[in-house]
Amino acid sequence: MATSGANSDETTRRKKGKGTSIVVWALMAMLVLGLGGFGITNFGGGVTSIGKVGAREIAVNDYTRALQQQMNALSAQFGTTLSLQQAQSMGLDQQVRQQLVNAAALDNEADRIGISAGDERIAQEITGSNAFRGASGQFDRETYRFTLQNNRLSEAQYETKMREDLGRALLQGAVSGGFAAPSVLTDTLYAYISERRGISLLRLTTADLVDDSVDPTEEQLSAHYQANLAEFTAPEARRITFAALLPEDIADKMTLDEDALKKLYDERISEFVQPERRLVERLVFPTEEAAAAAKAKLDAGTPFETLVEDRGVKLSDIDLGDRSESELGAAGPALFGLQEPGVVGPFTSDLGPALFRMNGILAAQNITFEEARADLAAELAADAARRAIADQIENIDDRLASGATLEELAAETDMTLGQIDFSAGSSEGMAAYPAFRTAAQEAAQGDFPEAVQTDDGGLFALRLDEIVPPTPIPLEQAHDAVDASWRAQATAKALSDLAISIKSKVEAGESLGSFGTTKAIPDLTRSSTVEGAPASLVATVFTMETGQIRVIEEGDFVALVEMQFITPGAEDGADADALKGAIAAQAEQALAQDAFTLYTNSLTQNAGITLNNAAISAVHSQFQ
Repeated sequence: MATSGANSDETTRRKKGKGTSIVVWALMAMLVLGLGGFGITNFGGGVTSIGKVGAREIAVNDYTRALQQQMNALSAQFGTTLSLQQAQSMGLDQQVRQQLVNAAALDNEADRIGISAGDERIAQEITGSNAFRGASGQFDRETYRFTLQNNRLSEAQYETKMREDLGRALLQGAVSGGFAAPSVLTDTLYAYISERRGISLLRLTTADLVDDSVDPTEEQLSAHYQANLAEFTAPEARRITFAALLPEDIADKMTLDEDALKKLYDERISEFVQPERRLVERLVFPTEEAAAAAKAKLDAGTPFETLVEDRGVKLSDIDLGDRSESELGAAGPALFGLQEPGVVGPFTSDLGPALFRMNGILAAQNITFEEARADLAAELAADAARRAIADQIENIDDRLASGATLEELAAETDMTLGQIDFSAGSSEGMAAYPAFRTAAQEAAQGDFPEAVQTDDGGLFALRLDEIVPPTPIPLEQAHDAVDASWRAQATAKALSDLAISIKSKVEAGESLGSFGTTKAIPDLTRSSTVEGAPASLVATVFTMETGQIRVIEEGDFVALVEMQFITPGAEDGADADALKGAIAAQAEQALAQDAFTLYTNSLTQNAGITLNNAAISAVHSQFQ
């Protein structure tokens, strides 16, 4: 059923209009993105619009095309096909409808006051469009007809839409054009943005404190524990009982074949027996002459890194890693003749003439079978354990399906029983496995345990016993944490007291530099950041007067900042003019957009909106 009036039963959003030809732009986008095969032309000749503004209807086909186009654009942006439900969750359908409502309001007003584009202008737009050019690069009538046909548009429909679009552009230009940013606004924003400030910063650390600290008494720790109980409270936890069978639990029970160990050693002999190797970088040049010239520069004192920069590459691009002499070709003997890091060449390489730098020597390696046996045995045992566990999965599944408890599994199989109070921050023991964390988070009380495999070939099943509310950790268990917290708080207070004391002395006439090494930071802007300092530092600096001193405390950062000078932005010059111009352009754009939004809102309210929710739902159903 249709509802009428300026306030429809849905929330609509205003979207920025464009002064250029929307129809041509939309057609080009559809040529690239396509309509996705929906094939919607009408609803059996019945409903043809989703609503109207004044006398102007919003065609079903226009809404379908616009919505599909926006969904295709977002799908391309996100790299995945967007469903209608996802589009609706982002308000995309409302944005499209509001765009069409605004366009209809402008069309209705153009009809009312008689604005329209002439045939000559329409012809210019069509013949000048890249979408309709043939193989010769000129407008082609057949290409024009074929393109419109593919987009389910007749020539009359397209030319009517273009005429309407140009009419809207005329209206928008009349409303939005001619705005000039007030000089007071531009100058105020320029002064705000361009102002620079210079400060002296003295950061205080524990090294600035007199080491007269004392150990806290048990009474002090108890009081600190009670005053900061939230800090020593365990979060809500899920008490999980589990039965687990992991490869390391049974690896030592696996029988190993000595011949298999020797075969594995032989297959991986290159890991255990290696010739002497060199850490090498290779810098390639286009010609022998260029390589020789670079070597001459190197011999004259130019750093190798400079040669790398001159070639437009990074050190990581030329790194060959560790290589044997045979792998280095013609450069091998020279590189292996070096007894310390150095550069040789040029030598021929598979990429052209190159200089080679040797950065380190790796001694030859000869690990015998006996020396490697323990590691190889551990690998084979782990593989065998994983296979043994895989063989038990069906049996354990059957037991669980028949109602066996975790306790029974632990008693009757190789699985071991355990319990954990699991929370979002848990990462020890079984909680180190992603599969266990997922299962623990999803488990519900009363669920039947299921067998789940871990990424290393293990197996577990779990049960949620209860939800444990946030609980204070007993002082005896949290003693070390309480002690550390008490000391940190005492240190923070001592630093704060010291900063306040220094501030008073500087305000009384002493120099900030007499209390430690200060850091001079000139030319701070409102967008500057100071390494190691919180963002509040810069914000505070721009509230201070020259000569003023402030204490900055945030987290473990304690510092004093003294304002040295304030430098207003330059009144003239190329940089000042460019910044003022940018500020003025943004202000003018904002004013124009606000004016256009107010204008379209007024047109919509005066003309009245009618939206057919049934037709809108019918369009949406085609996207399912």
